[in-house]
Amino acid sequence: MRLDRLLAMTMILINRKRVRAQELAEMFAVSIRTIYRDIDTLSQAGIPVITYQGTNGGIGLVEGYRLDKSVLTEEELHAISSALKSVSTSFDDIHTTKVIEKIKNISGNPSPETFFVDFSPWGGNPQLKDKITLIKAAIHSSLCIQFTYTNSGRVETIRKIEPHTIVLKGQSWYIYGFCLLRNQFRLFKISRIKELVMSEKEFERREVQLENSPWDKEWYHPEKTVTLKIRFDHTFKPTMEEIFSPERFVCFKDGICQIEIEMPEDNWMYGFLLSFMDEIEVMGPGHVRQKLKELSMKMMNKYR
Repeated sequence: MRLDRLLAMTMILINRKRVRAQELAEMFAVSIRTIYRDIDTLSQAGIPVITYQGTNGGIGLVEGYRLDKSVLTEEELHAISSALKSVSTSFDDIHTTKVIEKIKNISGNPSPETFFVDFSPWGGNPQLKDKITLIKAAIHSSLCIQFTYTNSGRVETIRKIEPHTIVLKGQSWYIYGFCLLRNQFRLFKISRIKELVMSEKEFERREVQLENSPWDKEWYHPEKTVTLKIRFDHTFKPTMEEIFSPERFVCFKDGICQIEIEMPEDNWMYGFLLSFMDEIEVMGPGHVRQKLKELSMKMMNKYR
């Protein structure tokens, strides 16, 4: 993916006179050190990159430089354009729009989109788009943000964080940043954030290897996980294949299929299992099966 990043970075530098390294780092979810390595690579490739020092410093190209169309094929230009259009479905960004227009000017004749990824939820969600736009502005300006956060256990806390990057993970948007309350990096689901404001407090971006997906460590804790044994009818297999790897299924002659999966045991897990309604049966462990039975009884009592 480094080649794609280098191509996209070149297009951004052509469109904008000057860009800060930390802005590029956030945009491509890599470290500032990686950005400077990429800049060296572009320079060695003959692209005239200049770094500016001082308050208004940043990274730019020699005035008047234009990318020779022969550097990129039509397919590569359209691939970059499609990726940028997909990102723009989740938040408004004038710079992204300008880059798309720039690519159109270089590529010449338009061609039909071969793929398009729409990150926006069904029915639209203007509140989510507004939150992402504000968070992105805070990241670019190196300003802290404050918000009220509700975790999976429905506990509310007021958080102030140094935002470092926006993450799309498992069809949901998150903000990854240094939490001043916990004094460590944390991942926050944006849909659980309310009363979001940008403060005037500036912060210095901390060194973190974003390309290693450090947020994955927050999800998996061996001591808090359970191994679930789930059974379902073979007619429900296509739906299960959308979520779990088919290679993990064991199907029997009587038409019943089974899968064993490891998941963190929390409120989200129980809600996830109940969302399948009566299409699945959790065979074990016993305490999970009992908990699901109790939750089902509570639900049934509400509709009597």
